[in-house]
Amino acid sequence: MITPEENDLLCRVEGNAPMGQLMRRQWIAICLIEEVSEPDGAPIKARILGEDLVVFRDTKGRVGVMDEYCPHRKASLVYGRNEDCGLRCLYHGWKMDVAGNVVDMSSEPAGSGLVEKVKHRAFPTKEWGGFVWAYMGPPEHQPEFTPPPWAPNEASRLAVAKIIIPCNWAQILEGQIDSAHSSSLHSSDMVPARVDGAKATDTQWLRPSTDKSPRMQVERTPYGFRYAAIRRPIKDAQTHDYIRSTVFVAPASALIPPNDQYNVANLNVPIDDHHTAFHFMAWGSPDTTPDHEAWRAFLHAQVGPDLDAQFNPKRTHANRFNQDREAMKAGNFTGIQGIPNQDMAMWVSMGPIVDRTNDRLGASDLAIVEFRQRMLQAVRSFMAGEAPIGTGDNRIPVQVCAYQSIIPKTTDWRQFDAKPV
Repeated sequence: MITPEENDLLCRVEGNAPMGQLMRRQWIAICLIEEVSEPDGAPIKARILGEDLVVFRDTKGRVGVMDEYCPHRKASLVYGRNEDCGLRCLYHGWKMDVAGNVVDMSSEPAGSGLVEKVKHRAFPTKEWGGFVWAYMGPPEHQPEFTPPPWAPNEASRLAVAKIIIPCNWAQILEGQIDSAHSSSLHSSDMVPARVDGAKATDTQWLRPSTDKSPRMQVERTPYGFRYAAIRRPIKDAQTHDYIRSTVFVAPASALIPPNDQYNVANLNVPIDDHHTAFHFMAWGSPDTTPDHEAWRAFLHAQVGPDLDAQFNPKRTHANRFNQDREAMKAGNFTGIQGIPNQDMAMWVSMGPIVDRTNDRLGASDLAIVEFRQRMLQAVRSFMAGEAPIGTGDNRIPVQVCAYQSIIPKTTDWRQFDAKPV
């Protein structure tokens, strides 16, 4: 359990909230590149850490991320004309380029000089790994952009499912790093089988264990922590363990144990205190990693059938995520299609910000306890003037990855020579 004050410190990200300020010291994924792929195309709205933004690609293909509201009279620039290397407000014709320079003021007399005196708020941007990134913190603390561990180079294939979820980022993150729940909640999609390691088919993920009660061990690191869920394998249980090692990369992402075809990762971007842009990703070799649409179809997270055009899910708490009770009677554990939808049903059912003061944690919740302690310590250290967790020399090393493997009991999982799939 944690106190109400600690719960707020962990979860709140808007305005001057310390956790939001810590997150602003890192590059933040603002939107998918595919959302602004067309030069002079329609601008999109993004809301990050409680701040309303507009994103657009100009005539030359450059991406701009800036305050949604025109510096003149605060009309939304999402309605603006994207033309001739700038975004022009419809209200009075003021036009801003991707750097926030006001390059034209149609409503002002020639020679007024006002155009030189106004600068719109815009952020440095970078395109990488399927995302548009921006740095939203103090300019004097801007770090160099470094590729995330799930998009280490441009040769890797990355498939992303994006879903806007009406709950706080921290309860989503806790769900992503929680290895124990998968043996129950996802048991109809992650199926025990006599295999030599986790396998992926077109419809299921196979696992070499029937053990629903893993033993947990954790290793704290400068960038977050690693932990192992240790289960009995179906074969050679007397001499071997089945290890699923997850990596928490502060402040809000996780490397999830892979299968034999591709690696898996999660990135959470807080929209505000009560909403999160959740990204579930497959990455790895182009020969074995699915493309965007195949991945989204597998997860039941496609725009159209499952999500609206703004990535809001059509399955909601109000319609019980279209839970099929007849399918449950026939043997499906949850009656909910799609691994992320099963997770979302649990996260959203807790409320916009879960009350952690009354939960009762057990041995299988070791990673949850570590996440709360790690991030509360990190935000307090940041408030005291220390560098944000996971930045500078404390970034995650390139060789660190999540893994799953059946290994001899005499082998320490921390020392296992794991490599991405």
